[in-house]
Amino acid sequence: MEEISGILQRSGSAIHYWVAGPKRAPMVAFTHGASMDHRMFAGQLPAVWKAGYRTLRWDIRGHGRSKPLGKVPLRMTDVAEDLQALLDNHLLGRQVCLVGQALGAQVSQQIVFSRPERVAALVVIGAGCVTFPAGPWHAWASAWSRAGCRLRSGRTLRQRLARASGIVPAVQTYAYDATQRLTRGELLAALRAGAGKIRSDPTYRIEQPLLLVHGEYDGTTGVRRLAPRWAARDPRCRYEVIRRAGHHAHQDNPAAFNRLLLEFLAEHFPLPRGLHP
Repeated sequence: MEEISGILQRSGSAIHYWVAGPKRAPMVAFTHGASMDHRMFAGQLPAVWKAGYRTLRWDIRGHGRSKPLGKVPLRMTDVAEDLQALLDNHLLGRQVCLVGQALGAQVSQQIVFSRPERVAALVVIGAGCVTFPAGPWHAWASAWSRAGCRLRSGRTLRQRLARASGIVPAVQTYAYDATQRLTRGELLAALRAGAGKIRSDPTYRIEQPLLLVHGEYDGTTGVRRLAPRWAARDPRCRYEVIRRAGHHAHQDNPAAFNRLLLEFLAEHFPLPRGLHP
């Protein structure tokens, strides 16, 4: 299926996006992780289209084709506002299923928190919960992470990010290529955005259906350790570990992830009556 591309001017950046699928179909919006781009969800599109859904992919400001970075410093809330503007232009008042990986999942959670009526379901890949109360360790870990990034050269950072992305060589190659499209300054801005302040609200619960997944070998700090606690907190959460996969679980093992995604969509975000794949 051919995607239609577009550009949305937002706060000094030209936000590039791609949409495809029947206009009456429910929309699934994909948001990539820090230093990646819209291509990271290429392995999901054929399955989602075949199931009858409409898709939206985009490049976060400063990433991929969305240049320049524009508003600085880059914050999760700013990126969430960019995504909300895209959704306002394409949803026509309807709801959406948000799918996000790492920073993209944090951004998606921001929208669920601020505009819950717009979100029918949420899929989180390899990310932490932005509404867990932050312990003292979080500020310490974030400070050390930012300091470590500043000390590394651009090439070293790209190599490190590529190795951490997945266990499949093709996934690591993609990740390294994606980081090449960012300057060192853009790369550091993206990583800082992903290490931003957590919104602490111990009483908050995500009421929408939530599919929470991470790779069996995801080495990201806290993701595997805190995921069971997150799954126990939210009443409509389905928690799954993707076997033979790392941080980019949907890329390392697309067959397993796509099966879970389609099951989740069929149960919680089905096609309207009369609309068939």
